[in-house]
Amino acid sequence: MTTRFDHVGVSVPDLAAATAWYCATLGLSAAPPFAVPGTDLSGVMLLHPSGYRIELLHRPSARPGAAAPTALEAAGTHGYGHICLCVPDVDAEFARLVAAGAAQSMPPCASPRPGARMAFVADPFGNLIELLDRA
Repeated sequence: MTTRFDHVGVSVPDLAAATAWYCATLGLSAAPPFAVPGTDLSGVMLLHPSGYRIELLHRPSARPGAAAPTALEAAGTHGYGHICLCVPDVDAEFARLVAAGAAQSMPPCASPRPGARMAFVADPFGNLIELLDRA
């Protein structure tokens, strides 16, 4: 049996705003929105030309959870911590996302992976995104 990663689901408080931000900043395109019958859950799958997907989920009844401001703090609780995107220039992508409304979480620096560079931002809704250049 062959398996492969398909997508990550991210709960957001404003589906339209999150869709617009992710599409504009990460070059994603939105599939038609969906709703789960009998629930207040709706969402949209965002697609990248390279094949990765981010599923944005929204429930009006959802409550904010523990949102860690840094990757180290996120690793201190079980569950989702961050998504990671491979980029060719961590510094440039970090600056571009911050200019587009992301919050700085960890500025660009050397990664514990030999020869790699990394940084972290949080999307406008507090979800952490790692930027990685494995060089």
